[in-house]
Amino acid sequence: MAVVQGVESTYPPPVDELDRPTWQARADAHAARVGRWTEPYLARRGAGVSHPVHDFLFTYYSQRPTALRRWHPGHGVVLLDAEELAGRPGYCVTSRPPLPGGEEPGCPGLAVSNALLLERLPLVESVHRLLVATAGRPASLGCLGLHEWAMVHRSPRPRHDHALRLGAEGTDRVVETHRVACTHFDAFRFFTDSARPLNTLQPGRDDRVAFEQPGCLHAGMDLYKHAFRLTPLVASELVADCFELAWEIRELDMRASPYDLSDLGFEPVRIETPQGKQEYVAAQRRFAERAAPLRARLVAVCEGLVEAARGKAGEDRPSRGHAAPTA
Repeated sequence: MAVVQGVESTYPPPVDELDRPTWQARADAHAARVGRWTEPYLARRGAGVSHPVHDFLFTYYSQRPTALRRWHPGHGVVLLDAEELAGRPGYCVTSRPPLPGGEEPGCPGLAVSNALLLERLPLVESVHRLLVATAGRPASLGCLGLHEWAMVHRSPRPRHDHALRLGAEGTDRVVETHRVACTHFDAFRFFTDSARPLNTLQPGRDDRVAFEQPGCLHAGMDLYKHAFRLTPLVASELVADCFELAWEIRELDMRASPYDLSDLGFEPVRIETPQGKQEYVAAQRRFAERAAPLRARLVAVCEGLVEAARGKAGEDRPSRGHAAPTA
């Protein structure tokens, strides 16, 4: 991330201000909330112990635990009395013009820089296109989590140390006797060579917009990825909401996998049986319903950022008597 610092003489902008007690309380609450996920992971990592279910969000995705714990208010919010945060990448100091009558203005604040917003605009627009396309499709249910099975189809090397519940032959048989319909490229790309032709779709790296659909568990987990990639332009509370959903989806994802994780306390969803299929589809539907408002919130954030960026890009002269942004 580029370090964008300086002074933006745009006060009073159409933004919210948070005094120190307010933003400090939000920052502390966020750190405590995500700490229940980050602290056990850091302890495991320090001890050289891995967890096949709970480590995924920290190892597959690029967001580090320390970055997840760091609270951001999002673009358009000024933090007052936040001098110790002035060196944060992507932030700038906001200055206030002299008040009428010569009165001294209040203390300056700290906010996410407009320059960072303009720099990240292509990413914001890309995320927005994908989220809108995903939300615009009906949820496709019933994939049964077969992506995990297809990742070990006819392979001598399971992706995890745990044993396959049905053994290698039984696992292969499940893949070969079910309809495999994975719409998510980042799952499909891990299919074995023998399983890839069995998928009814062939999603590619550059056509996610054409395939993503809201019933996909990985599309739900990826809401976390989209949120943290927009950091610090998006409020950390939304990032944490997406992380929590991804955490719970990951548990279902692995419970429906071919692995025996009972020693870790995860009872399998036996998708090879009629009862297991019903259980999986019901859970998949619930997660799709929970993901929908988070996706809508991210869409709204992106649209607000695009609107703000267009306004800043068009500022070629001072408005309302204030100096133009310098950062």
